[in-house]
Amino acid sequence: MTTETKPTALSAQELTRYSRHLILPEVGREGQERLRRASVLIVGAGGLGSPAALYLAAAGIGRIGMADFDNVEEHNLQRQILHGSSDIGRPKVESAAARLTDLNPYIRISSHPDGLSPDNSTALFSKYDLILDGTDNFATRYLNNDSAFFAGKPLVYGSIFRFEGQASLFHPTDGTPCYRCLFPDPPPPGKIPNCADAGVLGALPGAIGSFQAIEAIKHLLGIGENLRGRLLIFDALAMTFRTINIKKDPDCPLCGGQPRISRIDPENYAFSCQQEADMESGNGKGGPPLEVTVEETRGLVKRDSGDLDLLDVREPYEVEICRIAGAREIPMDHIPQRIDELPRDRPLLVYCHHGMRSLHVVKYLRDRGFPLAQSVRGGIDAWAREIDSGMARY
Repeated sequence: MTTETKPTALSAQELTRYSRHLILPEVGREGQERLRRASVLIVGAGGLGSPAALYLAAAGIGRIGMADFDNVEEHNLQRQILHGSSDIGRPKVESAAARLTDLNPYIRISSHPDGLSPDNSTALFSKYDLILDGTDNFATRYLNNDSAFFAGKPLVYGSIFRFEGQASLFHPTDGTPCYRCLFPDPPPPGKIPNCADAGVLGALPGAIGSFQAIEAIKHLLGIGENLRGRLLIFDALAMTFRTINIKKDPDCPLCGGQPRISRIDPENYAFSCQQEADMESGNGKGGPPLEVTVEETRGLVKRDSGDLDLLDVREPYEVEICRIAGAREIPMDHIPQRIDELPRDRPLLVYCHHGMRSLHVVKYLRDRGFPLAQSVRGGIDAWAREIDSGMARY
């Protein structure tokens, strides 16, 4: 969906709306008209994309694209301020378009409900002046970086984790570093938990997303000193800021002298917990597969005659939100001390929130004489989505 208005000179109403910009010598009428002619694509209408989109819309960016394939869920609302309770179940791009148009009816909103993929990323990026990364996973983060490079577009980067956030601006076609100059390759799948498993302070993406909006506006106006070649690190618990310099890596796999990445290959952006299982342990020395689906789990539970155990390795506060009846409840960190409580001679299905912690627990147990332990792929969140639609999600 695209909300279109023909770009014209600033109207009297717009002059009033942007008056606080117009009195800034660094912006003025000429700068405001430049913002009106500009276009920004925001990848992700979540925690980072929400504040960034709101402030870019309020600033008068002429066209804002929102790329996200997801729907609004209740657990999003702790930090994704672009959406409200009445939007639960609604596609995020629809909720975003309605909110941004209400905030500023003088701008255009382009919705991309299929989100970003290796098949469409470079072509989509080429239609915008600047890309803003509002994603929360490594696969899309590297896809954003690589696609922006091939499209020749500046990329405003942001990330959050628990109480810490980072921001930078990457524009390697301008001779400055890219994200891979800082982190050449993604970490092994499952080694770093995402915000769904580690948590995040709700106001933190508000700060980082706002920094991203500032960087985007400054870049489009050509004012101030931006974060090219620098990484801003914000610690919300200590309320401190650090800035570290990033050097362009001559051996960067993307923008270095002899790059090994010459195109967008879908296989480079498919990171998952299952990949980790395949890489590390295969089927566990001839035993059953390390993972079972929630559908397979339901079948095993239905057929159970006392020869099956379910093990929930989430934290107690998570169990209070939702649980599967009949499961043992032992937090992951307590498994070594309570390992003797677990059966070695019958199937043991282990689950957590999304399947990352449970996979690590299963590998730990297999190494200690539990050959029938298996992880429930996708965790209790997959169970809620595919098996029990009435179960609370978080």
